[in-house]
Parts: sequence; C-alpha cells; structure tokens
Amino acid sequence: VDWAALKADLKELVSTCGCAPILVRLSWHDSGTYQASDGSGGSRGAQRFPDGESQHAANAGLDVARGILQPYKERHPQVGYADLWALAAVTAIEWAGGPVIPYRAGRTDIRTAASCVAEGRLPDGDRGAKHIRTIFYRMGFTDPEIVALSGAHTLGKCRADRSGFEGPWTETPLRFDTRYFELLLECEWEPSEASTGLPQMACPSEPELMMLNTDVALITDPTFRQTTELYAKDAARFHADFSTAFVKLQEHGHPSLVDVGV
Repeated sequence: VDWAALKADLKELVSTCGCAPILVRLSWHDSGTYQASDGSGGSRGAQRFPDGESQHAANAGLDVARGILQPYKERHPQVGYADLWALAAVTAIEWAGGPVIPYRAGRTDIRTAASCVAEGRLPDGDRGAKHIRTIFYRMGFTDPEIVALSGAHTLGKCRADRSGFEGPWTETPLRFDTRYFELLLECEWEPSEASTGLPQMACPSEPELMMLNTDVALITDPTFRQTTELYAKDAARFHADFSTAFVKLQEHGHPSLVDVGV
C-alpha cells in the first residue's frame, strides 16, 4: 500500500465532501464491537457484507460512508477495509480541527459475514449511564475514556432516516472542539422526541440542537460529570485524552499493528 498517497487522497476527500462525521462513525462502529473477555469483535471491516453487522440497527445509514470510501479501496486495492475505514476516521478528525491521532496498520478483515458478532454491542442512544458503562467496560475502557470517546458527538448530527434520532449536537457539526461538553453543561436539557417518536433531549434556549439520553448521562452521573467539566474548559486535555482512547478503540484485538508513516 502506498500509504502516503492514500492519506493524501483521503485528505482531499474530507476537505470537499462534508462527510467527516459519518467517516468517524463508520470506524467507531466497526471498532466498537470489541469484547475484551474473548477478543471477539473490533475493527475487522465486518460491515462490508450485505448481511450481518451491516444490518444492525445501530449501523443504519453507514452504507453511505462505505459507499464514499469504496472508490478508495478500488484505487488502493491492497489496503484492508478496516485499515481504510480507520485511516479515513483519523484523517476526518484532523481535518475538522481535532487531534492528529497516531495511526498504525495491519488489521485483519473478517472473510465472511459468518464471523460477524451478534447485534447489541454498540451503545443505544436512548439509555443511560448504566448502559454505557456496560458497553464500554466490555471493551476495557474507564469512565474518563467513556467521556472522551463520547466527545466524538461534537461532530455530526442524527438523522431520522438513519438512527431514528434527529438533529445536531452542536451549532458547528463539522468542527471537532469542546462545544459538545460546553452545551451539555450550559443547557437545561429536557425530555423530548424525534419525529420518529424516539426519546431524545432538547434545550429550550437552543431549540435546533439535541442530545441523546446517553449524552445527558455525562452530566447526571457525578463521575462522568467531573470529566465533562474538565473537557469543557480544557480543549488540549480533551484532544489528548480523545486521541489516546480512540487509538485504543481502533486497535483493540490487533496486537501486531505497524507504523506506516502517516
């Protein structure tokens, strides 16, 4: 693989497509199925099959991201899907003003959909603190790492025809910054509903924005709230902690990755 050429292609893509958030979501959901107890799941390109993980409810709409990246797989056929999706995500985060996240390659893609994990390993947005701890502890994350990785919601928005939730988390959905944490603390979040009927949270003073129940858990849970308050006022700390946690997320289950110089 010509990694420098691939990285350059992905930089050009994210600078013009407006698709940085969904590229991050694709890699996050590819990686976020990891289970530390048996090493199953993790970043393995599992969503590329027409059945299996691509059909899980939490991955609705990610066919868009897979379609955006498929021409780059064809242009660089030696790159694996999991490696491609992971590199696209860190490239997108950097373009959006986030940290430069270390990247290593060598993930092993699964060969058939039979190796997909069962549904239910990704976070469910209408749940609370106990649920997200169950999901993240399964992968080996700590409470501060849960808050850091939740900060990915500083990018993008929910769409009714994908997740069933609706609206952006911040006023600047293409900017990777601390606004997500600031808004969690600034607003008086109240129960609301998406047009689909799914429960979400609304802020009367910022009616165009929304949060999920799992987002608001970061301020209602005292332990999570401490880290949320820290990140709201310290962008450098958020960026550093996010970078460390995101590397861990993307590399889980792959002990032999190598630095490829991008």
